[in-house]
Amino acid sequence: MEKKEIFDKVSSIVADHFDVDRAKITEDLNLRTDLNADSIDFVEFMLELEDTFGQQIEDEEAEKLSTIGEVVDYIAAHQNEN
Repeated sequence: MEKKEIFDKVSSIVADHFDVDRAKITEDLNLRTDLNADSIDFVEFMLELEDTFGQQIEDEEAEKLSTIGEVVDYIAAHQNEN
């Protein structure tokens, strides 16, 4: 899957999960500060990503992901591991 396609899917999840205008979502959007996501929001978001992309994101790795771009890069780098 191309990064653009991954970005589009991640953006759709963010828009739905955090009630954000899809047009305002960029790779620099910070999940914790820009979206005011608490730990529960973040965990639910990660679980939704796992379901959508069919890959597990370890808790230690998830904690390192701050921006949409980092999430996209992580998914792209790990998409063939399952």
